[in-house]
Amino acid sequence: MIRTLIADDEALMRTGIRLILDNADDLEVVAEAPDGHAAVRACREHEVDVALLDVHMPGGDGISAIAGIARESPRTRVAMLTAFGDDHNLAEALRAGAVGFLLKDTGPVELIHAVRVAATGESILSPQITRRLIERHVLAGDDQAGTARRRLDRLTDAERDVLRLVSTGLSNAEIAQRLHISTGTAKAHVSRILTALDCANRVQAAILAHDAGLRAD
Repeated sequence: MIRTLIADDEALMRTGIRLILDNADDLEVVAEAPDGHAAVRACREHEVDVALLDVHMPGGDGISAIAGIARESPRTRVAMLTAFGDDHNLAEALRAGAVGFLLKDTGPVELIHAVRVAATGESILSPQITRRLIERHVLAGDDQAGTARRRLDRLTDAERDVLRLVSTGLSNAEIAQRLHISTGTAKAHVSRILTALDCANRVQAAILAHDAGLRAD
């Protein structure tokens, strides 16, 4: 079972998400929280696998909770819940270590799938929103772009090919299919990429790839 937490200051939103997740046989909502501080405590106490955090909550927002969750419950993957267009805060959340983000109007099937993906440690990326996020708030000036390119010099040609596809939001299985390699090989490449680039997750690696100007064909 994937142990899940829902953190949102609106009780109605928490109830709606719980009803959706309860329909999946492999997901269990083990805790709810009205703010970030409560979310940190709940992740530790309930051994949460995936935490869904609202970006904006009084008394401790979702972004500030990421560091606390990483410290108190390292096993927990954090995905942010947001309204469409809240790009600036999402950029901060991704750099802080969130595995991705979900729009609050995400459909039931997509929400359940996203929680399953997050539990594996893979990123939750909506290509359309991620592209706009990177263009508006992540792409930096020449100095940072140069630094990013130098960091990518640590990678082999094969790893750079994998990173190009990671930056588009593809899963390990999709990358394997695209490059005609096994899923295990794709997973191993991604693991080495994260280590070589000193990135906490796939989202940070994708941002670095965009900073360096690395693009998928």
